Amino acid sequence: MDVEPPNRGAERATTPAETAGEPAEDAVDRIQQAWLRERPRTPVDSIGVITRIWQVGKLLDDDRRRTMARLGMDAATRDLLSTLRRSGPPYRLTPGQIARAALVSPGAVSLRVARAEEQGLVRRFKEGPDGRSTTVELTPEGHALIERTVDDLLRHEETLLDGLTADQREHLAELLRILLADLTERGTDRTRNAPPPADDSGAVGR
Repeated sequence: MDVEPPNRGAERATTPAETAGEPAEDAVDRIQQAWLRERPRTPVDSIGVITRIWQVGKLLDDDRRRTMARLGMDAATRDLLSTLRRSGPPYRLTPGQIARAALVSPGAVSLRVARAEEQGLVRRFKEGPDGRSTTVELTPEGHALIERTVDDLLRHEETLLDGLTADQREHLAELLRILLADLTERGTDRTRNAPPPADDSGAVGR
C-alpha cells in the first residue's frame, strides 16, 4: 500500500509550551543543543538556568539604568537613599549597617555617602563617647527625593513582570530565594576556607 508523502506545507504540531503561550525554543536552547551535539559527554543542564539568569540580569540592569536616568538619579545613590529610607525613623545607619543591607563593600558605601553628602541628600556625624563612630542620616532633601522616585521606579518594574502570572511570580521568587541562599552559603564557605593571602611585605608603600 502506498504511503502518502507528508505535506511539507502543513503546519507542525504545537508543543505544550507553545500551547501555554510560552516560547518553545530560544537562543539559550540552541546554545545548549550545540554543546550537546559537539560534546555529548559535557553536562549542559546548567546552561538553561544560569545563562538565562545572566541574560535577564543584563536586561534588568540596562533597564534600571535607563529608568534611573529618566528619574534624574544614579542607581548607586538611589540604593543608598532607599537603604536609609527602609530603615525607618530616624533614617540613620552606620556605614557597616548600610554595607550589609545594600550588599556592597564598605569602600563602595564610602564613595556613595561622599557623593550623596555633596548633593545634600545625606549627612554624616560622629557618635559615641570618643566621637569615633560615624552615622549616616537621610536629610529632608534626600527623603523627599526618594519619596518622589520610589513609586515611579517600582510601578515601572512591576510592568516588567507582566509576562508572568501571579503564581508564576511567586514560584520563581521562591526558586530564586533557594538558589541565592545556596550560592551565598557556598561563597561564605569558600571565603572562610580560603588560604591566607600571600605575604606582600615587599609591596610598594609597605
